[in-house]
Amino acid sequence: MRTERLTVLMKPEDKRALEARAAQRGLSSGEYVRLAVDRYADVDPEEEAQLAALVDEANKVIPLMSDKLDDMSRSLRETHEEVDRMLRQMGAR
Repeated sequence: MRTERLTVLMKPEDKRALEARAAQRGLSSGEYVRLAVDRYADVDPEEEAQLAALVDEANKVIPLMSDKLDDMSRSLRETHEEVDRMLRQMGAR
């Protein structure tokens, strides 16, 4: 099998992450990249469209989830302050 060399530029931290993922699987960095390229090329267009739709859905609900989490955090903080105030009034703190 004839091979050719390909140089890929990336940030040092990305290279370290790639090498770590390859090592976890017992692969060289080159073999890891070759397998990833092969798998990327094998993605079914219909599956890719479904995944894109899921990403769109997630991107729509994440801001709503974030707002709800902020509301919950605010409510917990207010409840904690109220319980703390009541405990101080009772002399428990």
